[in-house]
Amino acid sequence: MKTLVCTSPGQFEYSQEESPVLTEGNAIIKIKRIGICGTDLHAYEGTQPYFEYPRILGHELAGELVEFDGAEGFAIGEAVTFIPYFNCGTCIACRSGKPNCCTSIKVCGVHTHGGMVEYLSVPTYSLVHGEGLSFDELALIEPLAVGAHGVRRAAVQPGEFVLVIGAGPIGLGTMEFARIAGGKVIAMDINEARLQFCQDKLQIPYTINALDANVSEKLAEITNGDMPTVVIDATGNQKAINGAFKYMAHGARFVLIGLQKGEISFSHPEFHKREATLMSSRNATRQDFELVIASMKKRLVNPATYITHRVFFDQVKTEFERWLNPATGVIKAMVEVE
Repeated sequence: MKTLVCTSPGQFEYSQEESPVLTEGNAIIKIKRIGICGTDLHAYEGTQPYFEYPRILGHELAGELVEFDGAEGFAIGEAVTFIPYFNCGTCIACRSGKPNCCTSIKVCGVHTHGGMVEYLSVPTYSLVHGEGLSFDELALIEPLAVGAHGVRRAAVQPGEFVLVIGAGPIGLGTMEFARIAGGKVIAMDINEARLQFCQDKLQIPYTINALDANVSEKLAEITNGDMPTVVIDATGNQKAINGAFKYMAHGARFVLIGLQKGEISFSHPEFHKREATLMSSRNATRQDFELVIASMKKRLVNPATYITHRVFFDQVKTEFERWLNPATGVIKAMVEVE
């Protein structure tokens, strides 16, 4: 089968590999769609934590189930996706119902080889039914679930102001599920085209350019002087994360979905006087996947909104680097595998 390997930062190579053979407790999926994620872009750049080369990228995936062992209720030929965070099932996190942060987690396409292949073997416990959704929709469940998980971590309440920093695919999904939870969403980014996308496509009522000189004043005006009670970072940018502490209301929650390699720095007195809460949000759980699927089926979320670029598998090597350039206007690139 054809595979695409990221051999080192900035380098892709196609190769021919043996197709996977069915083993106990696993399933084989014929890959049909590969969504390109920020994780893939960061790996290509050489800025992704927890990463080693060479690596086959890709974890936003959908395909056709061709073989399986022990997947009760599934059928050969069924359209499926899967939860790409492979967990041990026995550690403290897994026993506590948090397999998304398993102590020995293996994220497909990060710690193990991913889905830029024609056929992929995955644990049967990770399979997710297609529920009548298209391959495009199924490939977008995972990134949307990451946003949904962050919103659930924040415990967004109806009527409260939610500032989401970063209008990339994860941030956009976070905005959608903050809206679904009843939050009044404020989008922040440095890219005016992305902010316009938030207004036009997602009907986000408030947008702010993070480069503006009076960001705090604008937030105060929007929130009637209170400041946002939820701040969610989806940038993974150290400067953005450190700077966002000043945007928090007293009693606010700050959730980090974005991940960067450096250290977080903030004023302890300012944080303390707010009795603020800081938490991370890693990956997603089956509960989040189920919420995304239900939201898609109810048309509360339109996945087609996100797909701005589409290529075939043979074109990825030549097109990938272009997607790093904001001028291309890419929100979500979708790869079709024949």
